[in-house]
Amino acid sequence: MRILLVGAGGVGSAAVAIAARRSFFETVVVADYDLGRASRAIAELDGRFVAAHVDASSADAVAALCREHRITHVLNAVDPRFVMPIFDGAFAAGADYLDMAMSLSHPHPSRPHAETGVKLGDDQFAVAEQWAAAGRLALCGIGIEPGLSDVFARYAADELFSEIDEIGVRDGANLTVDGYDFAPSFSIWTTIEECLNPPVIWEADRGWYTTPPFSEPEVFDFPEGIGPVECVNVEHEEVLLIPRWVKAKRVTFKYGLGDEFIEVLKTLHKLGLDSTAPVRVGDASVSPRDVVAACLPDPATLGDRMHGKTCAGTWVRGLSKAGEPREVYLYHVVDNDWSMKEYGHQAVVWQTAVNPVVALELLATGVWSGAGVLGPEALPPVPFLDLLTGYGSPWGMEER
Repeated sequence: MRILLVGAGGVGSAAVAIAARRSFFETVVVADYDLGRASRAIAELDGRFVAAHVDASSADAVAALCREHRITHVLNAVDPRFVMPIFDGAFAAGADYLDMAMSLSHPHPSRPHAETGVKLGDDQFAVAEQWAAAGRLALCGIGIEPGLSDVFARYAADELFSEIDEIGVRDGANLTVDGYDFAPSFSIWTTIEECLNPPVIWEADRGWYTTPPFSEPEVFDFPEGIGPVECVNVEHEEVLLIPRWVKAKRVTFKYGLGDEFIEVLKTLHKLGLDSTAPVRVGDASVSPRDVVAACLPDPATLGDRMHGKTCAGTWVRGLSKAGEPREVYLYHVVDNDWSMKEYGHQAVVWQTAVNPVVALELLATGVWSGAGVLGPEALPPVPFLDLLTGYGSPWGMEER
């Protein structure tokens, strides 16, 4: 296996650190628009790792780099605005493809808070038959959320339930960052995108539909000392992926943002600072959202100031295999002190990065295989969960 990892930011650099301890691949080419950042990501690692420059907005550039290094698998670790050129570049070069976020959505032009427009991943699913016909695999949404949360959904359907009423992905944390009043632990570009877009809900008798941002607040009790956190509806890939492969009456995604975080996002929206359309400032043309990102600290650099734990998981209710009412929460918790001490990367980016590396190892060994555009739900969950535990990062389950 020869891997092209596009993006040497927080998640990409963490993926490199995790992969460096494994032996399932021949080469990892770590490519970034900033060659220096790619070089820093592989500093002090063995000769299997190579740094390169790439323009992720160019499918031709991605394809050319794949061909130069005889790449078999492309791992996309950059903002979702670059999904389609990397996805297309991998296909053009005959490589398989993995990402942690799918192609962007576009709200319904007249009823954005009731009906879907272009959904997350629609651009990728539109060419699924071409990928399948070519015998190529695009494994989409294989981070933590989407990713492990989808694996949990499939595991629950296969192993725990005979009938599922609702699958609800729930994400919360008790992380704090010393010295900052507002310091997101993940890409603010991506956070704005998913939090301010209309959230999507799936219901079996209705299909996909949308609600206003931050709708249906609920308090969810997270395990391992995190405790109760208010969660709200947020647009996320799981709601678009899970119903394609797992039978459930309802699928939702809710994120524990907190009142202060929500108010900041609402303010950015009111001021137009969430926009990606360039505006003229003097002699320069800049995107307001890029300015916001530039003004905030790089999440990858916050690890030494962060404290606490982050939890991602999937809450499922329905009937057990014996036909009795059952409710469980399958989850994965990472303590920032542990991830910093063990890998030198903060908890949120490390938790995201470990899952595509596990998936790549399963593909390399042939335990996972497939063709077309697939989500993690389409593949057997038990080997993934076993190998994740083998990486020293076990998952848990609570009966509720």
